Amino acid sequence: MKRRHLLRGLGGCAVALPFLDAFAPKKRASAAEGDAPPFAIFVRQGNGVAQETSDGEPERFWPTAGPGALTVAGLSGDTGRALSELGPYADRLAIVRGCNFAFPSNGCGHSGGGNQVLTAAQVSVDPAGNESLSMGESIDNRITSELGAAGEEPLTLYAGRKFGYLDEVLSYRGPLQIRAAENNPLTVYENLFGLSNVDPAILEALRARRMSVNDLVRDQMQTLMSRSDLSTADRQRLDLHFTSIRDLEIGIVCGLSDAEVASIASVAEAINDDGTIEDQIRTHFDIIALTMACGVRRAATLQIGCGNDQTTYFVDGAVQKTFHKISHRIDSDGSEGDPIPNADVLHHLIDRKLLGLFGYLLGKLQAYEMPSGDLLDCGVAVFTNDLSNKWHSYENVPYILAGSAGGTLRNGVYVDAGDVANNKILNTIGAALGCTNASGGPLDDFGDPSLPGGRIDSLIA
Repeated sequence: MKRRHLLRGLGGCAVALPFLDAFAPKKRASAAEGDAPPFAIFVRQGNGVAQETSDGEPERFWPTAGPGALTVAGLSGDTGRALSELGPYADRLAIVRGCNFAFPSNGCGHSGGGNQVLTAAQVSVDPAGNESLSMGESIDNRITSELGAAGEEPLTLYAGRKFGYLDEVLSYRGPLQIRAAENNPLTVYENLFGLSNVDPAILEALRARRMSVNDLVRDQMQTLMSRSDLSTADRQRLDLHFTSIRDLEIGIVCGLSDAEVASIASVAEAINDDGTIEDQIRTHFDIIALTMACGVRRAATLQIGCGNDQTTYFVDGAVQKTFHKISHRIDSDGSEGDPIPNADVLHHLIDRKLLGLFGYLLGKLQAYEMPSGDLLDCGVAVFTNDLSNKWHSYENVPYILAGSAGGTLRNGVYVDAGDVANNKILNTIGAALGCTNASGGPLDDFGDPSLPGGRIDSLIA
């Protein structure tokens, strides 16, 4: 279904609806009628993961068993490995190792990795260092420009503080054209669902009275719910949709004090507090899930932390050194400093924390029921990194896929891609959603033209 359905109410409010059977074209009678269109979500962690290194650090990330089938019991029981955090979703995952970035950095490993993780393109010569940029578009941009509505932009989000040094690294419109990312979830929510055009006095009244945007379209909601052509599944989907809107508002508006909701500036203060990072991530995931259920966007990215994530995470009962220093294993952002005790274990625990939060997103996507399954069946959510380990390596960068994109991607598998450039996994994801190559066939030529094309066959259903 390509037409977007909205409820329009007081003050110009426009609330997007989920996909309903009653609105599906009657000339089509497939199992997927009313499903959300295929989508992709990319979640980026920085600073590599705690996997085995040449200097003797043990493997703490990849599953203990070699590539093959994944089971809930097997992955959940692999408690020494970070990916066990996703054990409950094992049958919905494709864990992919053996993907590399093809090009060297230009003075900053973090920047160069961010330049390539979603682009598979070369790193710029000028600018260089922490200001280096990608020489190609990112896959979220390709998906949106090819499959989205005219003029649509991918949803580009950021969780954590921005320092003015190596901030956004992820989404590109084209060569040297990095896309700004929004870290204020309230602003994102208002822009996506029409509230940015609502009279500020009406918004302030809603917040002061602890009301919901649902109240602005209540008459239209009641009329819609009274339609005789709505199926039981439609009614359940609408109920979940309106409840999700309210739950989201509780998290970003009603859960804050009156002083905090009085201005965007006060909200920004909370955003810059590392102690709120997990709440920020979950709120962004709430928005992403709601956005995909409505079909408002076809692709989204969430960058967690700046390019060399400087967040101070709460781990093992205490606030730790910045994640970047922990990834270096020393109390320094450079190459010299006092050792941080148990830094390798702390890195592993941060991996677990962020994978657990990714699991929260998967749960939100599963909660939206669609005619052919749940929302996670309609698209794919990807957890990745712009480095592979503490050494700023570009070899064996993790790509963890969840969801089958309408049955086009295999689930329940752990795959070794075989030391291929990451353009092949980006091709695989893009093709699964319906993107095409220069000849009109399934996408297999994304990324730098010097790279061998193709997809990862073992991921294709």
